[in-house]
Amino acid sequence: MGTPVVGKVYLVGAGPGDPGLFTLKGKTLLEHADVVVYDALVSPEILAMCNPRAEQINAGKRRGRHSMVQRDTTQLLIEKAKTHAIIVRLKGGDPFVFGRGGEEMQDLQQAKIPVEVVPGITAGIAAPAYAGIPLTHRAYSSSVTFVTGHEASGKYRPQVNWRAIAQGSETIVVYMGIHNLVHISQELQAGGLPAETPVALVRWGTRSNQEELVGTLGHIAQQVEATGFEAPAIAVIGSIVSLHEILADCRPESLSIMSPD
Repeated sequence: MGTPVVGKVYLVGAGPGDPGLFTLKGKTLLEHADVVVYDALVSPEILAMCNPRAEQINAGKRRGRHSMVQRDTTQLLIEKAKTHAIIVRLKGGDPFVFGRGGEEMQDLQQAKIPVEVVPGITAGIAAPAYAGIPLTHRAYSSSVTFVTGHEASGKYRPQVNWRAIAQGSETIVVYMGIHNLVHISQELQAGGLPAETPVALVRWGTRSNQEELVGTLGHIAQQVEATGFEAPAIAVIGSIVSLHEILADCRPESLSIMSPD
């Protein structure tokens, strides 16, 4: 017989970074956790909420700097559930929005490990909001598409159909797209979006060091190169971005704004 399972794994969304946006349920679980396995984008303020006696393990994944491969992370969760009662898998944003939460939940279920998801506020909603950009507005946009700019190898289809997205949604929110921005911009224009379409990039959204770079689809990639703007960042594409300056006073005063010359 195998080792009996004594614990439960909670896939907890840490939100985009501002600790005020973290859920009460997530905070309670952190305060009582025996083990916390956290991602690279979880803010220090959120980690400070952990039970001081909890074992904290960094399983963060950043481009080119993987602390732990996915299968090892899942195996770690399985092993910890055999010896501890409350295991928190703390993931930036929301576990089920480009956070591999679905994959981890499947693997844990197959291993007969009790698992529960605790949603978090995803950066694709929170970062634009903190930049004064509503994703919908009756005069600008009645549709939003959330899409990743960084696709897994061996996935179910070869690539995102950016040209179809260009025609299918009034507002496009791209996660993890900075490194592929040239290709994304070219494909969206080939799909019919004008080069003058407004674009906003929001780096470290909702945190005190949030930065914004505003431009147009035809020139945003050059602006990124010229300014040294780096990931992690959310891209918002569409006419709704024009409200960025109109609603500027709604942003926290400490945030840094980068605009084209």
